Order: sequence, then structure tokens, then C-alpha cells
Amino acid sequence: MTKLRVAPTRNNLLRIKDALKLAREGYEILDRKREVLTAELIHVAHDATLLQEQVWALLDEAYQALEISRLSMGREHLEWAALSVNEAIEVRVKLHSVMGVVIPNIESHGKPPEMPYGLGDTSVPLDEAAIRFRRVVASIPTLTETMTTVWRLAQELRKTQRRVNALQYIFIPQYEETLAFIENALEEREREETFRLKRLKSKTTHADLKGPKTREYTQPSQTNSEGTSVYHDTGSGKLT
Repeated sequence: MTKLRVAPTRNNLLRIKDALKLAREGYEILDRKREVLTAELIHVAHDATLLQEQVWALLDEAYQALEISRLSMGREHLEWAALSVNEAIEVRVKLHSVMGVVIPNIESHGKPPEMPYGLGDTSVPLDEAAIRFRRVVASIPTLTETMTTVWRLAQELRKTQRRVNALQYIFIPQYEETLAFIENALEEREREETFRLKRLKSKTTHADLKGPKTREYTQPSQTNSEGTSVYHDTGSGKLT
């Protein structure tokens, strides 16, 4: 993992520590959110699968009954009977949130009349088809709500999983490596400064113990014209 390109300073050290702490907290929150979404999705997906199978079975039965009624009545009479249905079902959608995911709650009001057409020129298979289609219509709002919930939960779970992976495998290791690099650089700099100070102190102490430099002189071997003795420096600091 490549570390961040930052200067190894104490200011950057504090900043990276805060970023790492925030990333770890975010990872814990997103991980819990992922677990809740996964459990909810499994539960809702199981219900959606069962409900979808039921609705598909009802549709299959309804279309089979409609096909039988078409064969017994004819296409024209069937279309005239279908035109007698002029009432609609009112649908209301309410929204609620699950871990930040907007989930619809669909409610239907009203239902098609049980006998929208007259008994003349109709057949029993048409009555059977109408009954079965009424069951399908009654099940569609619940199926729509469940399938929409599954789709939105799956989308949110996918986003959450990407964020968790990004924090776990990219950002947190990157911050940790950068933090270790800055700490090592600061420790190395501190050791160098400590060594330099110790060395400077050692030189100063050695110079104090050695004392001032002395000179040595020899006995005068001759006198000058004025009768003054002349001494020779031997470098030992003593007068001889």
C-alpha cells in the first residue's frame, strides 16, 4: 500500500491520526449497517420470492381461464364484456426509512366490481377469469412494495459494501502506513538531535576540564645590550 505524500511534521502527524480515527469509526458504523441491511434483505427477498411465485401462478390460472372464455364466447363478445369495467383502484404510496434506505409502503383502496357485465352473452369461464384477475390485482400492490424494497436494499447494500471495502483495504492501511512513516521520521530526527546535543555537551565539558593553555620558557642564555635577561619559550608552560 502506497503511503500519502506528506511531510513528516507533527502537524501532519496529528492530522493523520484524526483521519485514521474517523476512518475506523466510519468503518464500524458502515459494517453494522451492512449487517442490518444483509439480514433485512435476506428476510424480504425470501418473502418476495414466495409472493412472486404466487402471483405468477395466479396470472397463469387467470390467463388460462380467459383463453377458455374467449374460445367459448368469441373475441368480440369478450371485448364488449371487458368494456363494462369502468372503475379503478386507488393506490397510495407512503415512504419510510430503514437504515437510510427509503422504502415504499403501498396501500390500495377499492376493487373492481364482482359482476361488471350482464349475464347475457357471457359464460362461466369468463366469471372464473374475472375472479382470478381480481385476485391478481389484489396481490400486485404487495408484490410491488416487496420487489421495490428488495431492489433498493440491494442497491444500498452494494454501495455500503464498496465503502466498507474502500475503508478496510485502501484508506485505513494507507493512513496506518503514513502514520508509521511520520512517527519513524520524527523519532529518527529526535535521536539525531539528542546525539548532537550530547556531543556538543561532551566537547564543552572536555574543554573546561583541560583548562587554559600554558607556555614554557628556558633559562636565559644571554642578556641583551641593556642587561635584561632573554628567555626562550619551550611550549611546556614552565620558566627555566
